[in-house]
Amino acid sequence: MKSNPLMTRPARVAAYVLLGVLAVAVAAAGALVQDAWFPGGLLLALAGCVALFYGGTKLTGTRVGTAVPAAVWLLCVLLLSTSRAEGDFLFAAGVGPYVYLLGGAVSAVICATLPPAPPSGKKGA
Repeated sequence: MKSNPLMTRPARVAAYVLLGVLAVAVAAAGALVQDAWFPGGLLLALAGCVALFYGGTKLTGTRVGTAVPAAVWLLCVLLLSTSRAEGDFLFAAGVGPYVYLLGGAVSAVICATLPPAPPSGKKGA
């Protein structure tokens, strides 16, 4: 996969930071939405994950563009899945949260291993 030639090194680092911040937002929103409006909320949360991971790949043109938001997303989701001393937690025991966790992780792997698209342009001359 070729990197985006229009992105300089500082721009790519800024994009990785932005993708990390977006991953925190997607993880928090997905944790709240996936069980609130089941099954539509689950599909919406998974669509947000796929959009983040695939968008990171397309934005940066590298596989790291998927790996950075995926790692931050996974860390945030794992932190959100632990219960607090007061007994509060965001992920209830059920099939929805497990599908969200597994589906998000699988979508990150799929987006990271997609083959690069052929360059668009005129065929033949």
